[in-house]
Amino acid sequence: MTTRVTLLFLAMTVAGVVLLLTSGLPFLGGLGIITGCFVLLWLLSLVLGNAGIVDIFWGPGFVVAGIFYLMTLSEEPTSRGVLVVALATLWAARLALHIGIRFSGAPEDFRYRKWREDAGPNFWWISLLKVFLLQAVLLWIVSSPLLLAQLEGPGSELSATDFIGITLFVIGFAIEAIADRQLTRFKADSANSGRILRTGLWSRSRHPNYFGEAVLWWGIGLLALPTGGWLSLVGPVLITFLLMKVSGVALLDAALVDRRPGYADYIRSTPAFFPRLRSKSADSRGASDAGNTGHPGP
Repeated sequence: MTTRVTLLFLAMTVAGVVLLLTSGLPFLGGLGIITGCFVLLWLLSLVLGNAGIVDIFWGPGFVVAGIFYLMTLSEEPTSRGVLVVALATLWAARLALHIGIRFSGAPEDFRYRKWREDAGPNFWWISLLKVFLLQAVLLWIVSSPLLLAQLEGPGSELSATDFIGITLFVIGFAIEAIADRQLTRFKADSANSGRILRTGLWSRSRHPNYFGEAVLWWGIGLLALPTGGWLSLVGPVLITFLLMKVSGVALLDAALVDRRPGYADYIRSTPAFFPRLRSKSADSRGASDAGNTGHPGP
């Protein structure tokens, strides 16, 4: 990340923390539960010698937060609150399964290996701060619509306008799932080793899975909007910024342009995030490791 992006990321994170903690809503309990889970996960990573297990928990962490809010905010959860947690659980289950299968038996992700090498013997405690606690805070902020959807009031029952939020979730979920499936199938073919996937959704965007994830979280944010107000959009804004500028598009493009021949041309010919609407024939076929690690964490 550039210095400017780093400062903006930190400013957005601090602003998100302040907004949630000063909102007068019971966000603090969610922060405690999520942080506790990530600390336990960190201890497990020390035993396994692999910080990459944090990626698998990214999705399930939202389920933990959602169920906690669902069970503690109201004796009788609203239909809106149940729907939002159910949608988040559906997304999290697919993502965790996808990442778990992909990383089963694989070495530690290149990002964590690089940080481990740079930190040397200090990585054990640096990983707690840089990997686990940071992701805990980010997940807590992004998951804020799961609490806001539980609030009772005039907008607590579902209405016709919620169709927009549900539609966005379905579209985003489908794009992310299809993109992950396309990349997995191409990478499974040894003939595609070292090549760049330029077909299907990957011909329209270099990171369609990240785009899909951002869209579905905007759908969840809109579903929480009637009860949570503008605060419901803090999570979608942060996850979109993370995916575009921090640990998603920017990080992978910088790594792959040096590791994959032809990736620089792929950058020039294909949009990074927002897919082009019109198809463009690709002049090469195959798979690359440019796909989703499955989460937007740092």
